[in-house]
Amino acid sequence: MTAQTELAPAEVHPSDPALLAQVLRPYKDHCKYLLSADVSLTSGRASASAEFAIPESCYIDDTGHLNAVEVNICYNQMMYYLVAKSVEQGLLAEFKSWTMEDYWRHQLPDILIARFNSNFRTPINPRSFSGEMEFVSVTRRAPGGRKPFLVAETSYRYRDADGGRCDGEATLAFVNIT
Repeated sequence: MTAQTELAPAEVHPSDPALLAQVLRPYKDHCKYLLSADVSLTSGRASASAEFAIPESCYIDDTGHLNAVEVNICYNQMMYYLVAKSVEQGLLAEFKSWTMEDYWRHQLPDILIARFNSNFRTPINPRSFSGEMEFVSVTRRAPGGRKPFLVAETSYRYRDADGGRCDGEATLAFVNIT
């Protein structure tokens, strides 16, 4: 493990309520779970630290804990915000050519979850919890001369004040990028 000073973020971008509202615009009002997210760039890796609240599940009676569907919705919201902030601030080389107009055009149809894995360690209170995600790697691919796309490997974790924990990995595909 490296020294704490080496882990300090090179750049920190506090949560932007206006950008967050735009990112969450496609969601139904009762499904806007992301309350805030700070974005950091450390050693070339963009990450987000977020706060969430799910007052009531959007699809099922109260289970009393964060469930797999809600984990995925929260991941989507945190990921969309992290990508939007990365584009806005020019944080990742793979998105440096994108404008915010490009991001809004790509947000729903062209950012795909190719693989999603969750590990529930202990139940999380959905009423108030925090989350983090990180871009582990982003690579450009054009197999067999086909249209290029980006593949992003990400990791994420959620926790609550009572020791609830969930973590996982997701692979994203950014298609129609040219």
